[in-house]
Amino acid sequence: MHQLGNTRSVHRPDHLLHTPDTFVRAPLPGMRDATAIVHIAPAGGAAFTQYTAEFEPGGLLGPATGQRFIYVLQGELEANGRELSAGDYAYIQAGLAAKVSARGAARAAVIEKQYMPIAGESAPAFFAGSESTVEAKAFLGDETLHVRTLLPDVPAFDCAVNTMTFQPGASLPMVEIHVMEHGLLLLQGGGIYRLGDSWYSVTAGDFIWMGPYCPQWFGALGKTPAKYLIYKDWNRHPLGESR
Repeated sequence: MHQLGNTRSVHRPDHLLHTPDTFVRAPLPGMRDATAIVHIAPAGGAAFTQYTAEFEPGGLLGPATGQRFIYVLQGELEANGRELSAGDYAYIQAGLAAKVSARGAARAAVIEKQYMPIAGESAPAFFAGSESTVEAKAFLGDETLHVRTLLPDVPAFDCAVNTMTFQPGASLPMVEIHVMEHGLLLLQGGGIYRLGDSWYSVTAGDFIWMGPYCPQWFGALGKTPAKYLIYKDWNRHPLGESR
């Protein structure tokens, strides 16, 4: 329905709120029977790319130019011969020509970035996992806010991908300002996000990009838990040197 130019979406130099009413779908090179909603990319100010891939039965992703992380939102995928269903994920290292296909209609969050090597560490290899098997840990001792770490927290990985679940009324304990950037996809529930000097109502299906040093804070509202998938660059020196 036409909203006379109104939308919750906003793009600022240090942040983006991308809401479903503004999503534009287009296939990326090599996709077959699939399309992408590109939420953020270097053209928007980020050092990575994140998109939602929507598959028809038999759909395929195209090749990645760097490392790729896939989190299944709906349906079933096969990645490098591993079967994945909703809540499962896979890491595909740069240079691996891994086939990613859908059995039926499916949706997945996809994060891609160039890999930054580090001295003394071998690049990570392909692996797949399931969020349900990852231990939920209280964030800074707060039992109303739990984190699941989906990528191993070891120096070989130059990024981190987690899920965070907030009970109704839970919030981050402080306004964070840091050198890492984030890509965030809200999976369920909703609340209020502070980005820069603005406060935004957010709900399941929204995407947020936070640039380096963007002030950020979230509080969950409503009667159901809020949960999001969040990416950040990690384990590397800010100067980009291999150390």
